[in-house]
This record gives sequence, structure tokens and C-alpha cells, in this order.
Amino acid sequence: MAEMGSKGVTAGKIASNVQKKLTRAQEKVLQKLGKADETKDEQFEQCVQNFNKQLNEGTRLQKDLRTYLASVKAMHEASKKLNECLQEVYEPDWPGRDEANKIAENNDLLWMDYHQKLVDQALLTMDTYLGQFPDIKSRIAKRGRKLVDYDSARHHYESLQTAKKKDEAKIAKAEEELIKAQKVFEEMNVDLQEELPSLWNSRVGFYVNTFQSIAGLEENFHKEMSKLNQNLSDVLVSLEKQHGSNTFTVKAQPSDNTPAKENKSPSPPPDGSPAATPEIRVNHEPEPASAATPGAALPKSPSQSSLPAVVVETFPAAVNGTVEGGSGAARSDLPPGFMFKVQAQHDYTATDTDELQLKAGDVVLVIPFQNPEEQDEGWLMGVKESDWNQHKELEKCRGVFPENFTERVQ
Repeated sequence: MAEMGSKGVTAGKIASNVQKKLTRAQEKVLQKLGKADETKDEQFEQCVQNFNKQLNEGTRLQKDLRTYLASVKAMHEASKKLNECLQEVYEPDWPGRDEANKIAENNDLLWMDYHQKLVDQALLTMDTYLGQFPDIKSRIAKRGRKLVDYDSARHHYESLQTAKKKDEAKIAKAEEELIKAQKVFEEMNVDLQEELPSLWNSRVGFYVNTFQSIAGLEENFHKEMSKLNQNLSDVLVSLEKQHGSNTFTVKAQPSDNTPAKENKSPSPPPDGSPAATPEIRVNHEPEPASAATPGAALPKSPSQSSLPAVVVETFPAAVNGTVEGGSGAARSDLPPGFMFKVQAQHDYTATDTDELQLKAGDVVLVIPFQNPEEQDEGWLMGVKESDWNQHKELEKCRGVFPENFTERVQ
């Protein structure tokens, strides 16, 4: 019996909820058709517009901050690799080797500390700030439903009062339902009327604190990094002094107006038009040693037989990215609008459903945005080559990704 009673209560509650939905739907239809008036609150509607604007701005800031953090991590990795290269080429008997290694360790620690402080003082604060929006958004939606319930109860009560045949029992019950609906709506309405303006005003202090924290952390980071760079420079100056006779001198490259001392392969026409001449490769083969006696004068104008042998290999000229004389067939294996290929240099963890998840080494086929206005600076649209080869469906595979995590390969 207890089980049946429980089922009865559950069934009754379900039926009540279904009836509420039907009543709300009917009320909304009447309001849209102009057959029923709708309670309006322009001040509250402005608060809701501000709330949505604040939520969109905060979401964008969170996304850009995550991109910034990912870039810091990528730069840390690049700096670490560069220092590892220096440690490998720095020979054991050179002065300052221990100092250079210590500087590299401190460089690594400084990057890690900077990234962690950005997470603690900016990203986590950002997450906490945005964490309050889902609940308020849900309550705004619930207030809207309760407002429809209130208007429906009000119209029902008014219709019973103006009916030709009045049923006092029905009128009393309708009035009771109206008072109940009004109380529920007003309780929610009052709370939101207080919270929404307060939340809107809080954005100023939040933005100030967030960007002040980022600016302060970045300033301190660059100060400390500057000291390490100066220390490394001092170590390298000391190395240069002890090996001064072997100093490498950087020579300026000849400009286009300076005659070159050596033969150079043909350059493309200055107007950027396709080269009309075939590609030429020159292989110089050494001439057999001369049998001339020591001290013999060399001829001022060497004959053709004394010049190195030249082997010329010709190849078809490339015109507009295709090879003349080839098949010229279109690349049907590439997605529509394909522009070029890039390869991921670092892992990238997607933070939204419209982003690509990348692993270092992944090749991405870059395509244009369907709506160019949706493209954010520093982001590209594309599809991973492996996904395209497998599915050939852009709708399932395409997504955006940060350009600075990749390098163009074609």
C-alpha cells in the first residue's frame, strides 16, 4: 500500500507539472497574439541585458586568459629547449660553464613560478567570478516562468469575476491561486532586483584586480628574467675574452645592388611573376692536379678545358604552385577552400567545443571561416589532416585553434 501511495504522489506531481507547462504555453501564445496583457518591468529587463553582456565579456576574458597561459607555457618550453642547446654546446673546459648551467636552472624555475602565479592569481579568480553566473541565469529563467504563472492566474481570476454567471467558490479558489503565484514571483523578483545591479557593479573591481595582477606578475617576471639575461651575457663576455682570437665576425650580406663575387642561381622576376627559366643545379667536379712545375706562372685567361666540369640538370618550371607539363589535376583529396597546411609545435588542450585538440606533430589543413567576422585575432579555422582523411566531413571535424601553437609547412 505504501508503494502504491508513493506512486500515486509521484504520478500526481508529474500531472501537475505537465498541467503547468500547458498553462504557461497557452498564456505565452495569448500574450504573443495580443489577447492577454503581459506584466512588464523595463528596469529588470535592463538588468538582464547587463547580466548577459557581463557573462559574455567574462567568458571571452576567460578564454583569452587560457590562451595567454598556454602561450606562456609554450614560451617556457621553447626557452627551456634553447637553454638545453646552450648547455650541450658549452664545452666542459670553457670558463663559466657552471654559471651558465645555474642560469638555465633559474630560468626554468622563473618560468614555472610565473605560470603558477598566473593560474593562482588570475585564472582561478576568473573561474570563481564566472562560477556565480550559472545559478543566477537559472534563477532569471525561473523568474520568467513564475511571471507567466502569475499573469495566467491573474487573467483566470479576472475572467471569473467578469463572467455573467459568477461562481463564488471558483472565484475564491482562483484568488487563492493568484495570491500564491504572486508571492512566489515577488520573492524571486525582489532577490534578483537586488543581486543583478550589485553583480553588474562588481565587474569594475574584478577587471581592475585581474589586470593589475597580470600586469604586476609580468613586470616582476621580466625584471627577474632581465637579471638572468644580464648574468648570461656576462658569462659569454668572459668566454669571448679568453677566446678572443677565435671570435666570429658577422659579415653583411651583399644587397641587390652590390655585384656578387660568386655565381648565383637565377632569382625570380622582381614583379613576382612565375620564373620562365628552368631550375638549374650546378655540380662542380674537382679538376685533376696540374703537372706544372713549381713556380710556373698561371695563365691569365684560363681556357675552357681548365674550368671545373659543370653538370646541368633541368626541371620543369613551377607556375602558380603547379608544375608545367604535369597533369594539372585539382587536389580533390583536400577540403573545400583549403589554403595551406600547418603543423602543431606544441600540445593544445581545447577549452571549448568549437576548438581543435592538438598534439605536437599534428598536421592541420587550414580553411577560411564561413563568416569572416567570427574570426578572432590569432586564431585559425581548420581540420586535422588525419580526421579529414578518415571522415571527409567538415561539419564533424573542423574547429578553431591558436595560430601561435603551429608552424606553416605548406
